[in-house]
Amino acid sequence: MGARKNVNGVNASNSHTKLGEKRSLDSSSVEATAYKKPRLSERTDYTKWRLLDERGRQTWHYLEDDEAAEKWPQSIADKYFLGLPTNQADLPKAKTPLDAVKNGLEFFEKLQLPPGNWACEYGGPMFLLPGVVCTWYATETPIPPHIATEMKNYLFARAHPEDGGWGLHIEGDSTVFGTAMNYTSLRILGVDADEPRMIKARGTLHKMGGAKNGPHWAKFWLSVLGVCQWDIVNPAPPEFWLLPDWVPFAPWRWWIHMRMVFLPMSLIWSKQWTAKLTPLTLDLRQELFVEPYETINWGGNRNSIYVKDNYHPKSWLLNTANWFLVNIYPNFRAKSLVRSAEDWVWELLQMEDKNTNYGCLAPVNAPMNTLCCYIQEGPGAYSVQKHLDRLADFFWVKDEGMLVNGTNGVQSWDTAFLVQAVMDAGLAEDPKWRPMLTKALEFLDDQQIREDVDDQAKCYRQQRKGAWAFSTADQGYAVSDCISEALKAVILLQRTPGYPQLLEDQRIFDAIDTLLTYQNKSGGCASYEPTRGPEALEMINAAEVFGRIMIEYDYPECTTAVVTAISLFTKHYPDYRTAEIKAFKARAVQYIRDAQYADGSWYGSWGICFTYASMFALESLASIGELYQNSEFSQKGCDFLIKHQRADGGWSESYKSCETSTYIEHPTGSQVVMTAWACISLLEAHYPDRAPIEKGLRLIMSRQQPNGEWLQEAIEGVFNKSCMISYPNYKFIFPLKALGMFAKRYGDNALL
Repeated sequence: MGARKNVNGVNASNSHTKLGEKRSLDSSSVEATAYKKPRLSERTDYTKWRLLDERGRQTWHYLEDDEAAEKWPQSIADKYFLGLPTNQADLPKAKTPLDAVKNGLEFFEKLQLPPGNWACEYGGPMFLLPGVVCTWYATETPIPPHIATEMKNYLFARAHPEDGGWGLHIEGDSTVFGTAMNYTSLRILGVDADEPRMIKARGTLHKMGGAKNGPHWAKFWLSVLGVCQWDIVNPAPPEFWLLPDWVPFAPWRWWIHMRMVFLPMSLIWSKQWTAKLTPLTLDLRQELFVEPYETINWGGNRNSIYVKDNYHPKSWLLNTANWFLVNIYPNFRAKSLVRSAEDWVWELLQMEDKNTNYGCLAPVNAPMNTLCCYIQEGPGAYSVQKHLDRLADFFWVKDEGMLVNGTNGVQSWDTAFLVQAVMDAGLAEDPKWRPMLTKALEFLDDQQIREDVDDQAKCYRQQRKGAWAFSTADQGYAVSDCISEALKAVILLQRTPGYPQLLEDQRIFDAIDTLLTYQNKSGGCASYEPTRGPEALEMINAAEVFGRIMIEYDYPECTTAVVTAISLFTKHYPDYRTAEIKAFKARAVQYIRDAQYADGSWYGSWGICFTYASMFALESLASIGELYQNSEFSQKGCDFLIKHQRADGGWSESYKSCETSTYIEHPTGSQVVMTAWACISLLEAHYPDRAPIEKGLRLIMSRQQPNGEWLQEAIEGVFNKSCMISYPNYKFIFPLKALGMFAKRYGDNALL
């Protein structure tokens, strides 16, 4: 079992060093165990990588043996993901919208994986990979050379081009969180401190004040490693989980991603567990801080934070609570109470592992859960080995190297959207695309969640029978818009001649029953579960790098998805829960009206930003017959978009819009995905002037490549206001949808 050690200061010079330099260390002053450094190379052989998709579980495999590689040839999808030539033939140049749709499908069809789904990287956040690497280090898990090499390559590829640091996400400015954690990861992966890029990154970190100016999550992980001392970490007591459910700030009321991170974090914090000390730990103590290690006042720097990390400053209430928990509470923190809290947290962790088959909600809590199992049950435990195996579900290999995805994939989400895009183009009955769509339907059939979790109430889980997750049924977390989009895809295909009836009516009803549980009092719909706590809980948001993270919120995107799903359902099943659905829909659409900003826009929480939300909101209004001609809300929404159309016909919104809640253009100019979102919005609203839409579609068509694909542009997604995330398949799905909708509405006339 991993040793728990009290980490003491070491003797070092009191003099400060120059930025980026290391200080000397008398290594004999601290007993350290050996650390086996991974063996690195410049690059792996990309022809040896393969993506395996087992019922949606996607894992990358490196075939070092030539015979094995020959028996398992690379697919076109493998080559595309890896940035290798796919050698797809040039297609006749598209002149009409449907020409472009067919060319796009010609390419995208080849990326469909054997189970019927589509895959892609789901990267962007730069704090996910470090959690995995730190967990490997803490659990003394050997890192295979091919993985270490490609993780190293990705981190260097995504260093800031000017200062060499790393930000919260791939397009962000350098922060202490990103730089300290990714620098540490590179050292664990085997990169020397004297490597020129490391010196540059270290200099940037020092300019920001060093690792002691990191946010809570950085200080947590560095304390796990023994690089920081636990006194620098603000309290995360597991006793919170013993609070009665009626308490307004009890953890079960928090947003799922926040509480499932706090859960394992609280157990580790309570035990003050630290990994074995190694020479690398000692080196990092000298590299990550500006001042000598033994002079740092750890407790005095709990609230020290670099300005660019401090997106959501701690409130006076949280600071007061932390002061109490640090200075007063320890005096009467009974061991019996701590034991009860730790036991209850451990039971909740085991339920999470059981309900996700050790895959966990996402790659923030998954490494922490792994470490908890290691601490509780030892390195040889089944739970530890199972967790270590399931961590591979989050890895993705691309031309830049290996990253950690934001979830275990986008399988159900992207597949459902692609089906709808083909339907919008009127191509579902075309024999050419029927096999592709049938496979997609079979995948969605397989991925429907058929039962609620065991002990649903005990572990505070939302009803999920009949639902779909964002990724896979194995992951098992239902999301309102994921249920909705998958349900629409299933109904549309099963009501189209030539497709099998895989989901009987009762399974459709199960999905509707679960969907109807997501509405809040406002009429809006949340994501994973209805809102459980007041917005005032943001006052105890300890994750300084994120906003709107403590509770569930109403989202125009989720609300619209549910509204359009139940509208389609009612069309085919008019007698099922008719009155409830009618009332639900009326409240939901009223929420959409209420959520509109004075300038006609809606704020998007899952895509960038006002452009994305407008697409959903205008679709909601259209679903009840509110169009540009008869609705002031629709008119204002369309006018907002028209005002922001660029001279080249496109739309261009920066991720800065999400951070500032103000429309900001992307410095690189028009984006294909956002242009598609805006065109879809105008088409949904029946905007009377075709010219702006045609101009936007011309831009989309002009950027389509000869083989039918579109190239990656700026990042498309966001969560918690400040962190961006990639949706690479959107550059296929939404252009196809916009072009198809236009052709169906106005005819397939030449635009180029």
